[in-house]
Amino acid sequence: MKSLEFVELDLLRKYDRPGPRYTSYPPAPAFTPEFGPEEFQAAILENNAARPTADLSLYVHIPFCDTLCYFCGCTMLVTHRPETIRRYLDHLEREIALVRTWIAPQRKVTQLHWGGGTPSYLRPEEIRELAGFIAERFPFGEDPEVGVEIDPRGLTIEHMKAFRESGFNRVSLGVQDFDPIVQHAVNRIQPEEITRRAIEWARELGFRSINVDLIYGLPFQTLDSFARTLEKVIALDPDRIAVFNFAYVPWLKPHQRLIRQEDLPAPEVKLRLLKLTIETLSQAGYVYIGMDHFAKPEDELARAQREKTLYRNFQGYSTRAGADLYAFGMSAISQFDRIYAQNYKELKSYYARIAADKPATALGYRLTEDDVLRRYVIMRLMCDMELTKADVEEKFGIRFDEYFADARVKLEEFVADGLLRITREKLIVTDLGRLVIRNIAMCFDAHLERMLRERPIFSRTV
Repeated sequence: MKSLEFVELDLLRKYDRPGPRYTSYPPAPAFTPEFGPEEFQAAILENNAARPTADLSLYVHIPFCDTLCYFCGCTMLVTHRPETIRRYLDHLEREIALVRTWIAPQRKVTQLHWGGGTPSYLRPEEIRELAGFIAERFPFGEDPEVGVEIDPRGLTIEHMKAFRESGFNRVSLGVQDFDPIVQHAVNRIQPEEITRRAIEWARELGFRSINVDLIYGLPFQTLDSFARTLEKVIALDPDRIAVFNFAYVPWLKPHQRLIRQEDLPAPEVKLRLLKLTIETLSQAGYVYIGMDHFAKPEDELARAQREKTLYRNFQGYSTRAGADLYAFGMSAISQFDRIYAQNYKELKSYYARIAADKPATALGYRLTEDDVLRRYVIMRLMCDMELTKADVEEKFGIRFDEYFADARVKLEEFVADGLLRITREKLIVTDLGRLVIRNIAMCFDAHLERMLRERPIFSRTV
């Protein structure tokens, strides 16, 4: 992808505006409390009657951490009390057992992911217990993708053995930045050696895929300091690298006020950090998948994009399209058919629902026909970087150019800037257009203008 080795700052500057990440369409701010536990239970039963043998993807949310990272945008809780974690695991297992009774017994799990918080904050025996609890209740398909998010701080070889012996084959390590000044500013002190050691353990134990997470736009980052971080990450040779744009949203995440705005890189510097990242990783041989993700050319993620089988869900890009996502734990979001359902984000409410043998659903959404159509268009553009109009017309019984006439007008500036090509048959995102794929997808979003009017809810796209 030679053109990505030289990124134009003017284009990044022009399209740097608030917008969704499209891990769902409509985005999560469209969810409503009118869709509650009764609606969710009914939807599960409908889904399993309609798709009794379809694959399953399971997500488990472990919210606990040892310390607060000031940049964090996740639903997390700091605790040092083992009994707090024990109580959560008891309710989590109870939720899994409850929902399992409504799922067709022959459905197989092809994907399992533990996120957080910090799943590796569990003790090794707790890892084995929870993984065993899930395995006893769900049959797994052949060669499932089983991944977990890991914090190298506090990690031991026993943790890694517990994950590997429990069937995990993919790990994602949070790094964010190797620079000590940046680490101190965000309250995440993580020496390089412990990250390197965690990766060595993963390779020795036979994990088949290693991802490293970075963030650009953190306080005190400079081009020189982040270039050194990128060089060190490349030397670690992970299979995938995710480089996220720091979403500074103190009105949504009050703890981010612990980061002083004047310590953040200036907008121009932040754009240059993105330019540096894309050029450096592209020159190192990583494929820019889109939306912050890079992978080696032989990685399953890159292959899925080439074969047009890539998919997006609440964990980001996925290779297991067609699987219905059932999510467990506080704040977890399930996604299947035309349904999104999110659990309570507060422990008290989550516990109360589970204790009453009810789903912990706080919010949800049932897609309309128009939503389903637009979700398909946005999904395929963000995954394939192109869209065949005839495929959409055949699938949904519409005339593409007529139905999306309003979007066509909005897309003109992307065509003029060389970010998109539109022919009679296709929409084709150019290599440079991948940098602003969120902006291109926004042209097809029927909910966006209303959500942007109501309140500031989205991070900037660049």
